[in-house]
This record gives sequence, C-alpha cells and structure tokens, in this order.
Amino acid sequence: MEINVLNINGQETGRKVELNEAIFGIEPNDHVLYLDVKQYLANQRQGTHKSKERSEISGSTRKLGRQKGGGGARRGDINSPVLVGGGRVFGPKPRDYRFKLNKKVKVLARKSALSYKAQENAIVVVEDFSFEAPKTKEFVNIAKNLKVDGKKMLFVLPETDKNVYLSARNLQRAEVMLASGLNAYKVLNADVLVMTENSLKTIDGILNK
Repeated sequence: MEINVLNINGQETGRKVELNEAIFGIEPNDHVLYLDVKQYLANQRQGTHKSKERSEISGSTRKLGRQKGGGGARRGDINSPVLVGGGRVFGPKPRDYRFKLNKKVKVLARKSALSYKAQENAIVVVEDFSFEAPKTKEFVNIAKNLKVDGKKMLFVLPETDKNVYLSARNLQRAEVMLASGLNAYKVLNADVLVMTENSLKTIDGILNK
C-alpha cells in the first residue's frame, strides 16, 4: 500500500512511501487486540482501593441481642455487616492488576491495530519536522494543513522532540508518542495517525524482526 508523503503545509512532496504489508496489511486478530488493550488498561490502575472489614472497625464486641427468636437476621456486635456502619463483607483490598502477555502476542496486537488504521485510510505520512521553540499555534496550523484538526490525533515521532511534545500537550484531542512506545490501545483510541517518514522506519525495525 502506497501513501503520499505530505509536508507540514499539507502539500504533496511528490514522494511516496510503501507501507509494509507484514505490519499494515495483515488480517487483524481481534482477540489479541482485546488482550493487549485489557493489559494496558489494567496496568493503569492504582489498585489502592480499600474498605474496612468487620475486624478492622473500632466498636464494642458486646453481643447486641439473642441469637434466635428476635425475628430478624442474627447479629453479633455493632460491627456486624448487617447493621448500618458495620464492616463490609468481602470488600476491596489493595492489589496489583498487572498481568503478563507474551512478546509475540503484543507484537501481533500492534500489527493488528495498525492494519485496522490502514484499512480505514486513517494514516497520514508527513515529512520529518521540528520546532525551534514550543508553539501550540504552529502545531494547530499543521493539524489544519493536514486536515486532521477536530479529530483525535496521534502524532508518531521517531525520537524525542521536546518542543513538538510541549506544543501539543495543551491540546485535548492531540497526543505525541515515540514510535518505539507505540501500543495497540493508543493506535485504536486515535481517529487518525500522523506518522513521520523516519517513524515508519523505526516501526518497521521493531515489528518486522
């Protein structure tokens, strides 16, 4: 699949890049995508939730009433889960939600996500660019020139560029990522991928081993 390379003014440069069929042209695997997205979201969880159980609440341990014959549920002390203000039964405890996925599964998930975007014609290739200083206005102008403004944009760069990152940081529907850190969730969550020529080479080197 060939895509025209644009400059930051949205004009065609006359060059074309060939998207690697082994990465952008495979049959997407939905189950692998589900696993990878699930892992990504699970890794974002703090897992610090906690509620007090019966033994952790301060209160008298005196038995409030008879075991039988009261007409209601049996209850012991004032910390009983049956009563308002009592402990919680099987409440949440701090835990780690992270789980492991094999490398091949994660690679297949990224390939599947990129293939979906290629099928949707939601990939824009632009020649490499940089800013001399952080300028949000310049970044907005590039988005308008590329006709991706108003969409949820993911700009993929080959290496860290602080000025580009800072220029996009204040925009709600724009995100800048390194090609080496690309994951299935970020790709699927974006409406359009804006990739530089060198970031495509980086992705080829990582996913086409």
